[in-house]
Amino acid sequence: MKTILITGAYGFVGTNLVNYLKNSYTLWALDVRQQKEGLYSRYFSWDDLGSIPFDEVDTIIHLAGKAHDVKGTSEAQIYFDINTGLTQKVFDRFLSSDSKKFIFFSSVKAAADYVPGDILTEDIIPHPVGPYGESKIKAEEYIQSKDWNDKKVYIFRPCMIHGPGNKGNLNLLYSFINKGIPYPLGSFKNKRSFTSVENLCYIIDAVAKANVESGIYNIADDIPLSTNELIGLICLGLERKPRIWNMPKKTINMVAKIGNVLHLPLNTARLDKLTENYIVDNTKIKSALGIKDLPVTSSDGIIKTIKSFKNN
Repeated sequence: MKTILITGAYGFVGTNLVNYLKNSYTLWALDVRQQKEGLYSRYFSWDDLGSIPFDEVDTIIHLAGKAHDVKGTSEAQIYFDINTGLTQKVFDRFLSSDSKKFIFFSSVKAAADYVPGDILTEDIIPHPVGPYGESKIKAEEYIQSKDWNDKKVYIFRPCMIHGPGNKGNLNLLYSFINKGIPYPLGSFKNKRSFTSVENLCYIIDAVAKANVESGIYNIADDIPLSTNELIGLICLGLERKPRIWNMPKKTINMVAKIGNVLHLPLNTARLDKLTENYIVDNTKIKSALGIKDLPVTSSDGIIKTIKSFKNN
């Protein structure tokens, strides 16, 4: 049975991934602390990095990183210390070992904060905005600057990942809708891509097993969703009727401008984020895996996530 080392093993993606892969691989954990004994076959702390027997590992999945701080309170250098510096250390250990595959979790934010044109592909010239995206692209550049020889190296750029244990923006929208508050931005018809953690685990498993070409791959569900569709799915998971108000765009824009001055919850920056298009193309990874569709549809994935929130 192949051995896989997962860094950031007890985070949101790691805890979903171990349950998905546990029957097919021997799984080792690398993290700041062991959060659940017995979940992995072996556990290592970051102090152990120099002594981990990488030669016994077939694939390294580097999940560990400093997540995007939407509140903007984190110091910029922390992102570069973790997202760039830590990646360099792990990748160097991989290159000097007999390990065969390395999967680095970057982000679509390493490519673009806003999608120029209709859809984000891997061909875009990266233009990240802010320390999170900038630190991720620096890590990508370091990986690409090295000689991989006959090793396989994959840079994954997922868009917003959701699923059981998720603590991101989808939780905030869920909490908003769960309180029965009407969504006032129904007149904006945007589309956004999401990534079900189940689809993500499927892709990781497939790449670990198959002879997939090295490179950069966007990760996203097949069908982008509008915010109105997303709210409809949240309400479906909550078993209630959606409450969406189609207030005039001019009125909303005026309120957002007032919010800039009075520091209200809705301002122009937040309005842009709520109503922008961010469509991510996943054609390349599906072509590499030889599949037409990912196993979980966009709508089914969202409903599963919402039901996990509800159960918790």
